[in-house]
Amino acid sequence: MEALILEPSLYTVKAILILDNDGDRLFAKYYDDTYPSVKEQKAFEKNIFNKTHRTDSEIALLEGLTVVYKSSIDLYFYVIGSSYENELMLMTVLNCLFDSLSQMLRKNVEKRALLENMEGLFLAVDEIVDGGVILESDPQQVVHRVLQSAKEQIKWSLLR
Repeated sequence: MEALILEPSLYTVKAILILDNDGDRLFAKYYDDTYPSVKEQKAFEKNIFNKTHRTDSEIALLEGLTVVYKSSIDLYFYVIGSSYENELMLMTVLNCLFDSLSQMLRKNVEKRALLENMEGLFLAVDEIVDGGVILESDPQQVVHRVLQSAKEQIKWSLLR
């Protein structure tokens, strides 16, 4: 019997999702074409929410994908990788995102606060993962870089 040998890849993350307590999308970033249309993405998000919102576990296998997730008040955070992906790596991304947002939102990780600070979320996700490749796993570094980016944006807006 021939064993399947997979080539190592830096492309670890397939998607990062944040859903509200009704399963509606607040943030979604897909890094490949597993779900190419918005309709397929939303159907996947509803399916993932229905399978995970009542459980206390942190890892699920769904539709051939590894899903790690965490909930906070009225938000559900998901990091998705392929079925052969290391769950600890995916969990590291999830914890980094959650801890970064927690610091940026002053421990008030809930829907209203997140919606008021979406630009920080976008910057944080881009600092953590780029094109599916994990760039950073230290929340302190992510928050520092997000604050630097915000300062640069203010500086450029004043120069206009």
